[in-house]
Amino acid sequence: MLKTAPVRALGTMSGTSLDGVDCAVVLTDGVAIMGFGETAYRPYTPGERAVLAAALGRWPDDPGVEEAVELVETAHAEVMARFSDVAIAGFHGQTLAHDPRGRGTHQAGCGRVLAEVLGLPVVWDFRSADVRLGGQGAPLAPFFHFACAKWIGARAPLAFVNLGGVGNLTWVDPRLDRPEAPGALLAFDTGPANAPIDDLMRARLGQDCDRDGALAATGHVDQGVIAAFLAHPHFRRMPPKSLDRNDFATLGAQVAGLSDADAAATLTAAAAAAVAAGLDHCPTRPDRLLVTGGGRSNPVMMAMLAARSGLPVDPVEAVGLDGDMLEAQAFAYLAVRVARGLPTSCPATTGVAAAVGGGIVSRPPRAA
Repeated sequence: MLKTAPVRALGTMSGTSLDGVDCAVVLTDGVAIMGFGETAYRPYTPGERAVLAAALGRWPDDPGVEEAVELVETAHAEVMARFSDVAIAGFHGQTLAHDPRGRGTHQAGCGRVLAEVLGLPVVWDFRSADVRLGGQGAPLAPFFHFACAKWIGARAPLAFVNLGGVGNLTWVDPRLDRPEAPGALLAFDTGPANAPIDDLMRARLGQDCDRDGALAATGHVDQGVIAAFLAHPHFRRMPPKSLDRNDFATLGAQVAGLSDADAAATLTAAAAAAVAAGLDHCPTRPDRLLVTGGGRSNPVMMAMLAARSGLPVDPVEAVGLDGDMLEAQAFAYLAVRVARGLPTSCPATTGVAAAVGGGIVSRPPRAA
């Protein structure tokens, strides 16, 4: 177990948008954030994205998974090797399938391999213990969001909204002392965010994303599609709750008859509507929404979210955080918590039966 003194921890994230690997250093004792260190990004090539996309929805022994695993491990090793003077690393892997009430959860990539290659203790498989104890296994960033709320000096409840491939929301009451304390957190996946938009852009225009919301800005929202979208059972379920990237796969079919611009506008509106619907589950209305993930760079999505929620909506950069690296930083922070035997999820964040610390710690082999 690590000592309680702050250490430099390295975290990684390869998200459902399949854009690349984020790496970031956090100085922490697993309770408080003392500072943030250097960051790096390793994009996936179009060919690599195709390999990962082909493996989505597959489980460890399914065809095509072995190639995806090798890619994930290689890409992470390449970017993690750029860092020095770190005590421990948190490796999330690439989520390929997530079915917490069925087959479990599958993050491609083995931390033992990275520990051996990098000569560094690596914490990985963060989600499985939570799922085994009845939790959703996601989202896992909320304990870090709690620490961030403390770091920025928040004095009233606020919400962090991650608009990545899938959207999620963390309601935080920073007046409490511990993230696992009753009433400190509520977290859940809100619904699809950038994933359906990215899929649309690739399928129709051969582009990775609707950069700056440029296409959506020229379109009109189909309110009928939004109404049908909000009728999905997910929005009536009480949190905590989580989603697989493809749980709303029919959304693409619902905009198939729309023009490119109208389809982009409608999918963007769906992401905002999902977050706004989620706010109804919060214990109290948050003072503001702090947005991380790629969606914060989409002014159309941000404006729609502000209009739908009626709340101040700002990118996390407004409070001195890095929205590109927040999830990677989260897994650096969680790695230290795992090493110290501290919980990483609780009933209010994943629905797990009790506060639990997930993750396997793999250490490099000792030199002969």
